[in-house]
Parts: sequence; structure tokens; C-alpha cells
Amino acid sequence: MAFEFTALRRVEFSDTDMAGIMHYSNFFRFMETAEHAFFRSLGFSIVMNHREPAVGWPRVHASCDYKRPLHFEDEVEIKLLIKEKRSKALTYLFIFSKLQPAGKIEVARGQLTVVSVMKDASGKMTACQIPAELAEKIEAAPPESLT
Repeated sequence: MAFEFTALRRVEFSDTDMAGIMHYSNFFRFMETAEHAFFRSLGFSIVMNHREPAVGWPRVHASCDYKRPLHFEDEVEIKLLIKEKRSKALTYLFIFSKLQPAGKIEVARGQLTVVSVMKDASGKMTACQIPAELAEKIEAAPPESLT
């Protein structure tokens, strides 16, 4: 069962602001990219419309704490950990580390909580159980890996 996934990204020029550092909002884009890659690594897509009814994953909480800036062309490791797994929701912890020859330096920590939902014919979303085929492949990370 999986509780951890690592993605690598490079900061693109378009990710930076006028001060030459990665704009704070792009950390959220990087979190989402890591989440989608995590789902793919398990054989799924974040868009679960192959099921009837289709399942979606709206965000109900998003946060990020910043420690150091990232700049154009920095290589970044985004470590996704399942912080909490409930019957209808997942909370991810993201640890951002800048990769450099001397080793990794943590630059930020983010968190997302997503809820498994299905839509009725009118488009109304209702929370539902995480699909069993996905739930059986993931588990919450051990507490010591979250520090």
C-alpha cells in the first residue's frame, strides 16, 4: 500500500514573479501536479469518470508555509505523503526541497484536503466513500515520516 510519492519539477521562467522568485501560487500548482502523478502511479486518473457515477476530488482545504525562495531553473523535489485517510477524504502533506550538489534544502510545506464526491444528474455534488479500488491501494503515512 502506498503512502508516499515523489515528483521532480524544475522552476520555469513563467513560474517566477518580478522579484525573480517562484510566485507563491505556483506551489499549489506543483502540489496538484504531484497529486495527479501519484494517482497515475497507482493506475488511476484524478478524473474518475470511468465509473458510474463519476467521482471528483474538490479541495476543501489548501495551505502552504514558505521557508526559502525558489528561483528560475531550480530543481525541486515534491514529496507527497498521505497525512490522513478517512472514508471520504484524503489529506496530503507536501514537502518541497530544493535539490543542489550539497544535498536537499527544505523550502516549503503544503497541505491539501480533498473529498471524494459524486455528481447527480443536476450536477449537485455529494460526498461519497473513496472508491474501494483506490482506497485499498493507499494508507496514511507513519507519523514519524510526517516530521
